[in-house]
Amino acid sequence: MPVTADPNAPVVEIRDLHKSYGQLEVLKGVDIVARKGDVVSLIGSSGSGKSTLLRCANLLEDSQKGEILFEGEPVKWKGQGAARRPADRAQVTRIRTNLSMVFQQFNLWAHMTILQNVMEAPVTVLKRDRPEVEDAARRYLEKVGIGDKCNAYPAQLSGGQQQRAAIARGLCMEPRALLFDEPTSALDPELEQEVVKVIRALADEGRTMLIVTHDMRMAHDVSSHVVFLHQGLIAEEGAPGTVLKNPQTDRLRQFLSASAPA
Repeated sequence: MPVTADPNAPVVEIRDLHKSYGQLEVLKGVDIVARKGDVVSLIGSSGSGKSTLLRCANLLEDSQKGEILFEGEPVKWKGQGAARRPADRAQVTRIRTNLSMVFQQFNLWAHMTILQNVMEAPVTVLKRDRPEVEDAARRYLEKVGIGDKCNAYPAQLSGGQQQRAAIARGLCMEPRALLFDEPTSALDPELEQEVVKVIRALADEGRTMLIVTHDMRMAHDVSSHVVFLHQGLIAEEGAPGTVLKNPQTDRLRQFLSASAPA
């Protein structure tokens, strides 16, 4: 039986998270809180642990230590250290379906139309009524600006259109939060702005989001909180106007200088 969510609890809370790949320690004790309506952007150089943190939050990766809570409900674990695994597969499925992940490379099924891509998970995973799902899918495709592409296949769309289809697919699951893993890094600047516009509109709606991004302008404009990761630890965090405009550490100043447009 599903656990009743605590309405006052954060949607996602991570406490003292550690993640290693063999001898390589990627996350060294990270704490993140995303409450309803928060937009938390994770920034940092390549290898700092941003994407790994997002994948651990969605239980796509197993962490070795620390707690992950979804709406106040802690993930149940068995084993310790490298042998630690989620103990309740039904809980994992439930959490994942409520934390829709949007990947860098879109991950659309090439043999399905865009409409079929958006409908697939709600029908097969959530067992929702197909006509109801189709109505929702068409609505979300309109929302992201590609309602006229329902019958097209992914190969017939631009990268920006494919990413917007992936966002519609995530929205069609009616999730509690959206997790974006570098949603614009595979796109050229013009197509990137198509996707940023959609993400900004979702933020304006009060959607809860965790966003791994290299786009400092987007992080500034859409975030309620920015987290700068460096070598597996949080080096700085706070409101975007503070973190991005008035960095306190040399490392963040160097990072922002390197990230600034030429």
